[in-house]
Amino acid sequence: MVVEPLPEHGLILVSGPSRGGKSAWAEHLAQQYTGGPVLYLATGPGIGSDPSWSERVARHQDRRPDAWQALEVGAELIEQLRALVGDGDPPPLLLIDSLGTWLAWYLDETQEQWGQRCDQLIHALVSQRGPVVLVLEETGWGVVPATAVGGLFRDRLGALQQVLMQHCHTAWLVVAGRAINLIEHSLPVPPA
Repeated sequence: MVVEPLPEHGLILVSGPSRGGKSAWAEHLAQQYTGGPVLYLATGPGIGSDPSWSERVARHQDRRPDAWQALEVGAELIEQLRALVGDGDPPPLLLIDSLGTWLAWYLDETQEQWGQRCDQLIHALVSQRGPVVLVLEETGWGVVPATAVGGLFRDRLGALQQVLMQHCHTAWLVVAGRAINLIEHSLPVPPA
């Protein structure tokens, strides 16, 4: 299955609920890229943090093409993105999986600190010379989180997603193993 050609530069957002197929779709998009190498940036904890997480990470690693490079960046996504600006000729396609696990590293920050971190992230993303595929979880589609930190995660992730969408070339919603092109099949919500 071939989709529209990936841009030579710009952000491609892939969002959806847990276990909906986001990562597999992002990987499918990255496999279409012919402009250079693919660099996978993993933001979650590494293997060994807990058995179910380790199993999930191993499944992701097993299905990636051997030619792709992978970096376990954890919480250091912004720093890694800054280091990659101008790196490589041709520049790599970056596949970031995922922004939800990256956000979780910073839930203890104040709103002001978090706002500054989001600004730094946006700047680092739009500074990349090659395309960037961002995997981002959808939250808030079901039960309201019973904890304050759960509500904070949901609110910050939703706000980050709306800001990122303003900078995206393409955006995909992946639900139940189906991908929908959001730019092609939607209208922007007017500002409140």
